[in-house]
Amino acid sequence: MLSLPSSLTAQEGQFTQARLRLADHGFTLGGNWDYDHGSFDCALDEAHKVWLRLPFTVTNGNLDVDAEETDAKIRFGEPYVLKHVYEENLDQDAQPRTFGGMFDQFAAPSRPDAEIERHWLEDARKRLNEVERIYPA
Repeated sequence: MLSLPSSLTAQEGQFTQARLRLADHGFTLGGNWDYDHGSFDCALDEAHKVWLRLPFTVTNGNLDVDAEETDAKIRFGEPYVLKHVYEENLDQDAQPRTFGGMFDQFAAPSRPDAEIERHWLEDARKRLNEVERIYPA
């Protein structure tokens, strides 16, 4: 994981507006969201192993991603790039469960903080520059 200094850091705004604006630039709400924090993620590669992540905290209201509109206001944290290298095989230690099967059948990242090549950092910086233009400081 490598942090990217950005004018986006500490900027505040409406969650719904941010979600719509960022979707136009390839970002989706990351699966690690909760009612008080989350991130907007953009895959930089086709294999979905290298990501540009825009973390945020909820400063007012509650995050409800199922609602078309939400009153949540967010503050962006410092963006970063991360790379996950996954094993290609099924996880031999997975335990069958009624609801967990769809989540637990694949191996965990073998290197969750793998080295990030220079060209991915350059791609991330370009994408971040696009976002910074829609969120001027």
